[in-house]
Amino acid sequence: METDNGAPASLAGFLGKQLRKHREERGWSQTELAIKAHTTGAMISYVENAKRVLTEGLAGDIDGALGVDFFVELSPLVIAHAYPSWFLPYVELEREANAIRSFQSQIMPGLLQTEAYARAMLAAVRPDNLDDLVAARMTRQAVFERDEPPHTWFIVEEQVLRRRIGGLAVMRDQLQRLLSAMQHPRCVLQIIPEEVAAHPGLAGPFTMLAFDQEQEDNPPHDVLYVDGFSRGRTVIDPTEVSEGARAYDLLRSYALSPEESADRIGAYLEGLTKR
Repeated sequence: METDNGAPASLAGFLGKQLRKHREERGWSQTELAIKAHTTGAMISYVENAKRVLTEGLAGDIDGALGVDFFVELSPLVIAHAYPSWFLPYVELEREANAIRSFQSQIMPGLLQTEAYARAMLAAVRPDNLDDLVAARMTRQAVFERDEPPHTWFIVEEQVLRRRIGGLAVMRDQLQRLLSAMQHPRCVLQIIPEEVAAHPGLAGPFTMLAFDQEQEDNPPHDVLYVDGFSRGRTVIDPTEVSEGARAYDLLRSYALSPEESADRIGAYLEGLTKR
């Protein structure tokens, strides 16, 4: 997005505009640059249109392809602006996890949000850097584009399906996104039905990350991330992590089966489609 005078409205927008400028100066298409930078044409398009935040790794590949030292220096500024400092360590861990288990009680899981849903949800708090926040949220979903995507398990309260963030059209697309994600063999999604009055997730949303222990840089055990009002916290204490794992196992027992959950989501989608 741009301001009225044509200037980028965000740091991600500025970086995207500069990337397009450098690419076009060389007469390259997005696909040609993507091949040279070991990425995809879609990713180059996303970055140029401020739909994704340029990671440091990709920034280095783009600098190498263009023969400059520009993007690898700028990308940390964009990342720091798009992610709160307390959340960035979690994002880096999430990027390396080989298994992700998430419980959400108020909103759709961030890794499954559509861009329109994310924008409508984030806009509610009127942030100054909305475009960067949305781009960052979408960038996290690149974990599904890895050669070996993580195993993911999402548990969501039924009330999340009823909360029409963004309006009918946005929610229709969002529910369809859930159903599409559930078709992947590495993704499981379960709904906790409204008739379940009490369960171990009443204290709030949380996520469990697991890692390939053969990688030396990975944590030695699972990591727990707990959401909060003003900020979340990443937990590595084994005792608290074990409590989180036990709570998640119990949540599974309270939830509908994946097949029943798909039917429940489909019913909400059908209800929105008839309107």
